[in-house]
Amino acid sequence: MYRNQSYVEPTAQQQRQVGDAGTYYVKHDFDGSAELTTTLAHAISDVTGVDVTDAGFTLNDYVDPEALDSLFRPRDDGTVRIDGHLSFAVWGYQVTVYSDGQIAIVPPNQPPGPNHATGPGR
Repeated sequence: MYRNQSYVEPTAQQQRQVGDAGTYYVKHDFDGSAELTTTLAHAISDVTGVDVTDAGFTLNDYVDPEALDSLFRPRDDGTVRIDGHLSFAVWGYQVTVYSDGQIAIVPPNQPPGPNHATGPGR
């Protein structure tokens, strides 16, 4: 995993960054073995300090994991989904998942920064 203060275009591996306003970014690799929600759960764990195996945390309390995985998974013909995102709150953190696999997590009481580090006008 990679952490940096500025956004760097991710490679095939998942890479993580913390932006200037404390926004945490991670990019999910749809070609990898993990589901999007697995990447998301680990990102939330990294930000909050709550272990993903802790019984006090379940993604089901905030979003339907199967629906989220299906929503942004590439189509059956391999075509990637574009221009979509889903935002929701987890313990006061604003979580936004984008169709390209980008995940942005804004801590509580932080002003929102750029919504998406890789695309203009989002």
